[in-house]
Amino acid sequence: MKILIVGAGAIGGYFGGRLVEKGEDVTFLVRANKKEILQQTGLNIRSKNGDLQFSPKLITKSDNSKPFDVVLISTKSYQLTTAIEDVQPFVGPETMILPLLNGIAHLQTLIRAFGEEKVLGGLCFVESTLAEDGTIVQTSPVHQLVYGERTGQQTERIGKLELAFKGTKAEFVKSDDINQDMWHKYLFITAMSGITSMMETSIGPIRDLETGQQVIRVFLEELVAIMEKIGAPIAPAIAETQFQRINDMSAEMKSSMQRDIEKMQPTEAEHLQGYLLGKAKEVQLSVPILEIIFTKLMLYEQRQAVQ
Repeated sequence: MKILIVGAGAIGGYFGGRLVEKGEDVTFLVRANKKEILQQTGLNIRSKNGDLQFSPKLITKSDNSKPFDVVLISTKSYQLTTAIEDVQPFVGPETMILPLLNGIAHLQTLIRAFGEEKVLGGLCFVESTLAEDGTIVQTSPVHQLVYGERTGQQTERIGKLELAFKGTKAEFVKSDDINQDMWHKYLFITAMSGITSMMETSIGPIRDLETGQQVIRVFLEELVAIMEKIGAPIAPAIAETQFQRINDMSAEMKSSMQRDIEKMQPTEAEHLQGYLLGKAKEVQLSVPILEIIFTKLMLYEQRQAVQ
């Protein structure tokens, strides 16, 4: 199976690297300047699950190539439009599009670009970041990628994809209900990123405060209320499940959004918190904590825009 990874960043580079390590045919679609750098340095992964260094197969958007069997997209939401334009020449009639973006709103964007049938569901749980020298640093034992047909069917193509992913030194999980899994991840990441970015600290000190526990719980309940009102496919007790999950996390855990803010980079606030806030307004739900967090994030974005 020919696999194309859009970019060679903290997520795509990590999971793509694990697939290369297994022996799969993986190519990375990168910018011309990034291609030159990687041709000199190789792609380096430093991980609690084992280090890896290799010379990746690379193409740029202007290179010629036959269509790929699967295209894995793990960009930030604000990079998606460019990613779609860059990858179009490498998508054929049978190509599967596997997005790993946080949230839900990107699905419709991908469906408009590639068609309903091509787009799979996907998500991942991995704490990874790019060091200044370009090394992918993966800092926790968790490295899970979940994928599946959005119809829930066990198709021939998803069986082939499962075979390609099997035996990789990372946890690739085929889901029979990827829509629910994506909404559950959306709930978790929106709460976790919102709380840690708002409080400007890792999750431990927030949890240690009685008021912090209350804010986490009420925020989760706000988000679940929106999702229930719009008919999202979430489990009945998912707020409590995610509350316990947040309490079970390492005290040092930070969200990727918080890390982006610390690096003074753009955030996915519009894609995550903003999308749900818009839905809350449509169904006339009061969500004061979400409004406060979104306001904080928008003020950050405004400051970044003028710098």
